[in-house]
Amino acid sequence: MTDEKHAQQPSKRLFFALDCPPAQRKAIAQWRGALGLRAGKPVPAANFHLTLLFLGAVPLAQISEVCEAASNVRTSGEVLKISLDRLQVWHRAGVLSLAPEQAPPSLLRLVYALEQAMLPFGFEEVTREYRPHLTLARDYRAAEPEATTPPAFFLRAERFALFESHKGQYRVLADWPLI
Repeated sequence: MTDEKHAQQPSKRLFFALDCPPAQRKAIAQWRGALGLRAGKPVPAANFHLTLLFLGAVPLAQISEVCEAASNVRTSGEVLKISLDRLQVWHRAGVLSLAPEQAPPSLLRLVYALEQAMLPFGFEEVTREYRPHLTLARDYRAAEPEATTPPAFFLRAERFALFESHKGQYRVLADWPLI
């Protein structure tokens, strides 16, 4: 399929991610508030998640195939526990985020399995190096803020999901168990 024909089809902006539970969203938002940020645009707490794989614009006709491929992804069979213990600024992307000092091998295996499952679809983003993170602010063009309390959050996930990004809101389209 040509890029031009692909671009003309109705599509949705999709990504795979681990959702952030409501209580944890609240705790992270409160911690971010204590940073007293004077730069960037804070990400709404309702949108907090840990991206696994960004797909970009996916034609509507292909979404069911993407879901079928995701349902065949082999997982570790255990709950994923990711420590979000590092505050970092990605200057080129203009992002302030929380990230793990050390990504768990089970998380990296899940991302790799998703990348492999999505290869037949030809998504361009699949080739990017994976850097696990939870975005706190976008358009962030300042130094790393001083945190009076270091970040010490644990994201616990029993499922991974396919999200749609539409007008700044994220919505789960489908999800699959890790255990």
